[in-house]
Amino acid sequence: MSFRNYKDKIDEGDTVILYLSNNLYAIDVRPEIKSKKGDLVENVFQTPFGALKVRNLIGTEYGSKVELSKGWGHVLQPTPELWSLTLPHRTQIIYTPDISMILLQLDLVPGSVVIEAGTGSGSLTHALIRRVRPHGHVFTFDFHEHRANVARKEFEEHGLSDFVTAQHRDVLEEGFGENLKGKADAVFLDLPSPWIGVPHVLDALKAKGGRFCSFSPCIEQVQRTCLALERQGFQELTTMEVLQSELKVTRRTVPVRDLSFLKHKSSESPVEEKPSSETSYVVGAWPTSTPGHTGYLTVATLPPVFARKKTQETEQNNQCADIDPSGNGSAMAVEETG
Repeated sequence: MSFRNYKDKIDEGDTVILYLSNNLYAIDVRPEIKSKKGDLVENVFQTPFGALKVRNLIGTEYGSKVELSKGWGHVLQPTPELWSLTLPHRTQIIYTPDISMILLQLDLVPGSVVIEAGTGSGSLTHALIRRVRPHGHVFTFDFHEHRANVARKEFEEHGLSDFVTAQHRDVLEEGFGENLKGKADAVFLDLPSPWIGVPHVLDALKAKGGRFCSFSPCIEQVQRTCLALERQGFQELTTMEVLQSELKVTRRTVPVRDLSFLKHKSSESPVEEKPSSETSYVVGAWPTSTPGHTGYLTVATLPPVFARKKTQETEQNNQCADIDPSGNGSAMAVEETG
């Protein structure tokens, strides 16, 4: 399978990315497909540059040039980044700029166990699998049964089923299940009400602690999630938004005025002088438009169990110190010292 390992040549059953003049297409390499009537017909992929007989891709080297009926293109091996740009959308997906920050903030390494809810179109899931394999595992949940089943089938077709378990489950109501209590190194939530799932996150993270991240489009969701995290003992709460801005490198020609005449006292005012030459520079220019809002990433750390107990004891001691044993509190102390 093309997603499982890097390889030199295309085999039947692989998924390849066809690159055509800044356009990307995902193709399943199968010589024949079923027509609308249910009959097996030759698999011919139509593009703006003509037809591609998919059968001819078998045995072709990845990265090579392929002929179309009206032009040519290149076949590339799929990566999570390329898949995010070509996958069939079942929901709104998370793109590479946010995905890269999520992977960084969750502190994932090969061998990590990570929980994701919800699965959606599987864009982030593919990136999580690549980060934790070969000894780690991804447990991904979606409350929509059809989406969960389609994602499970997709992971099997891509040869990734050994590294991921896709389940249909409403984690906000039911949690992540008894088998995942105290098993996860990190949890990611992409849900409408992530604050409801925070107690379940606490149960799922290991005794040594772990990392949490949620993706929310609205700041009100972020506020409620942060309050829930604080109540459950999470620390180092941070909220950020990843906005990608690209500098455009161009060559600009600048007119240059010859000011040598200023050396002579009798020179006239240079106001009417015209540029006598031009100089070309390579410059980087900011984009004329600012990228719009994507979503807020809220990340937090759950400390180890022993550290959580110390924090709770400290807070309780501070609260007791502020309360007078007689029950009158600080008001009575003020009266006595008066």
